[in-house]
Amino acid sequence: LGFGASALGGVFHEVTDEECISVVHTALKNGVNVIDTAPWYGQGKSELMLGKALKGVPREAYMLNTKVGRYEQAVEDMFDFSAERVTRSVYESLGRMGVEYIDCIQVHDMEFAPNLDVIVNQTLPALDKLRSEGRVRLIGITSYALEPFRYVLDRTKVKVDVVLSYCRHTLIDRSLQQTLPYLQEKGVGVINAAPTSMGLLTHAGPPGWHPAGEQIRAVCSEARAICTGAGVDLARLAIWFSLQERDLATTLVSAAKLPFIEANLKHATGPLDEKEKKVLGQLQEDVFMPAGDLQWEGVEVGNYWAKLGKKLMMKRLYDR
Repeated sequence: LGFGASALGGVFHEVTDEECISVVHTALKNGVNVIDTAPWYGQGKSELMLGKALKGVPREAYMLNTKVGRYEQAVEDMFDFSAERVTRSVYESLGRMGVEYIDCIQVHDMEFAPNLDVIVNQTLPALDKLRSEGRVRLIGITSYALEPFRYVLDRTKVKVDVVLSYCRHTLIDRSLQQTLPYLQEKGVGVINAAPTSMGLLTHAGPPGWHPAGEQIRAVCSEARAICTGAGVDLARLAIWFSLQERDLATTLVSAAKLPFIEANLKHATGPLDEKEKKVLGQLQEDVFMPAGDLQWEGVEVGNYWAKLGKKLMMKRLYDR
């Protein structure tokens, strides 16, 4: 189990410094030593919160991963994968977190780049230079879509150590399984993130910004109702399921409240009881398997380019 720090940026709900710091310390004290964040999470807030939480903690006690490439909420400032910007981003992250090096620097949501050759020819060489200077130790790439991993890994001359895939090894989408043999052949470690599909597979349901369509929401709502009726925690089943894949280096789960991190730790260490096993079997047979792999690939990327195009056109026509 790894600690996904997106929740520390307030992306799911409002957060407080005191509770976020307690959550990080609870995770570390219980053996969780991989922490994953990004400038995008709360526009630097997650990294700043980690800087407070990790102050005084021995640096060798944790592996700290962050990202480059995705930054602001404004669509015209959201992504920048250029060599100059990702280099500057690493130094900004080091400052926000108060550390001298980053264990693994990752290219954030690289499928949003105007062309994946930008990642191959600019982003990764810039990160490799930072690695040679000791600012970062490992290099990773992230994407919701799976095909970009093949494109970049087949073309880059930079050693990529890690890929991060999210929402693709869950109860509603197991498609990462088809790509795992290729990634293993390439010799990269695989981080799995968002086993609850960013809130879809939880009692509370997904946040308003979630890109899933009505069909996916309906399937997850049905699963939620079955679990509620049986007195079973859907999130526990989802996290337990993802953790069973031994070819994944770690699975990241986010939390910014103490009850949530405590529950996640329990999910990771405690086996399912007989009732939970029965409900999980029912969900897989009656709900998830008939639906097939449910995903929203292309939705966010398409929306981004449509908004960016409209924004640039408005600027060209009216902001002269």
